[in-house]
Amino acid sequence: MTRILAYRFSAFGDVAMTVPVFTEFLQQNPDVEVVMVSRKNFQDLFEGIPNLIFKGIDFDEYKGIFGLRKLGKFLLKEVQPDYIADLHDVIRTKTLDLFFIKNGFKVYKINKGKEEKEQLTDVWNLDKKKLTPTSERYADVFRAMNFRLELSHQYPTNSSIKNGIGIAPFAQHKGKMLPLEKTLEVAKILAEHHKIYFFGGGKNEVEILNSWQQQIPNSKNLAGTLTLKEELQKISELEVMISMDSANMHLASLVGTRCISVWGSTHPYAGFLGYGQSENDIIQVKDLTCRPCSVFGDKECYRGDWACLEEIQIQKIIALI
Repeated sequence: MTRILAYRFSAFGDVAMTVPVFTEFLQQNPDVEVVMVSRKNFQDLFEGIPNLIFKGIDFDEYKGIFGLRKLGKFLLKEVQPDYIADLHDVIRTKTLDLFFIKNGFKVYKINKGKEEKEQLTDVWNLDKKKLTPTSERYADVFRAMNFRLELSHQYPTNSSIKNGIGIAPFAQHKGKMLPLEKTLEVAKILAEHHKIYFFGGGKNEVEILNSWQQQIPNSKNLAGTLTLKEELQKISELEVMISMDSANMHLASLVGTRCISVWGSTHPYAGFLGYGQSENDIIQVKDLTCRPCSVFGDKECYRGDWACLEEIQIQKIIALI
């Protein structure tokens, strides 16, 4: 059996986006085995994929150049790969790539489209073009190895009896987050007819969502109470998830739940829409020429007013539900 060693270490949403690609790749190439190396706490994302072995690592054990060389030696001995796939292409993985190249391997790397993304996020560029989806960029790595792979761009159907609405109001950066008072208003309106479940993590988020739960009858805060496996299970049982452009959108895709996604300074054109999610379920301010100004939402608003988020009308979210 042919064995591919693949690695991507962060961020959570990007690692989650590899899952449907691996799933469909291994369905179409049953004589191949993939060993995926990532952070230990991402393990549950990969559970139940036939012919995929997950190796979770702790980077405290592999610090610096010598640590990465140690990791390379360990993987070479443990995995004995035929092919190497770098799905990350950052300094850490470039260092690992060099180790494998020195040991006679060709390393197949993701093309992240850096220049195209810079052009897309140039606020003076008025001719915005849709870029290759990240899932296709991952798939191209395996195609370069001469494997067949046609992505369906459909999320899985699941047989759960679906009910309730999930709301994940937070994102890593301000440029991706609907102002909290707007999300709270959405939750209040929807809770009149639906059970609402709040998702988040981290002490501050848990406290905010606990206060929302107290204010809104028919709502439950799940932040900080679930393991990743339990969270995936719960999301699979929801009728719909409302999420920012963040990891929860990708988790919804993995378990076959429709997601209404909110985009501020980022844009689906950059290729990060949840796998199989509908473009009709995207909430964004379309007529702002400065969007997107960022791929990850980590830049300050150059206008200073965050119009891309402040001008979003919550009625549009309600109408989609």
